[in-house]
Amino acid sequence: MTDKTEILNDRLFGVDPATLFDAFADPKKLAQWWGPDGFTNVIHEFDLRPGGRWVILMKSDEGAEFLNHSTFQEVARPERIVLLHHDPIHVFILEMDFRAEDGGTRLSWRMLMEPNEENIQFRQFIAYANEQNFDRLERVLGMACAGGN
Repeated sequence: MTDKTEILNDRLFGVDPATLFDAFADPKKLAQWWGPDGFTNVIHEFDLRPGGRWVILMKSDEGAEFLNHSTFQEVARPERIVLLHHDPIHVFILEMDFRAEDGGTRLSWRMLMEPNEENIQFRQFIAYANEQNFDRLERVLGMACAGGN
């Protein structure tokens, strides 16, 4: 897949792999952190299994709505999730790997998309937005560790 535009983000989270995986696998938790800062989410469908669909409505703080459709390609609890994002705008493959390390679990996101001009220009925004996803995920995990949601 070297002919694809690649975006790679990773971060060490101070929880075990099962807890980190569950933050994605539980739609209630996922809705709290998915997307860049300022977004809220409504998950309409979430079937976490190979061939299962994920339909999420993302709403920006300016009121723009983005209905996203994805299909899960691979699910290996609690090590890996691969999905194909169909639309809107960008078609891409997202590979999420959860690896135990000293101090927690490293979550690596690898996004692969066609190397067209639009995707190459969009790459910097997506890499930054993924870091905001990780920040939001850390906050949700902190709430969970403190006895919150």
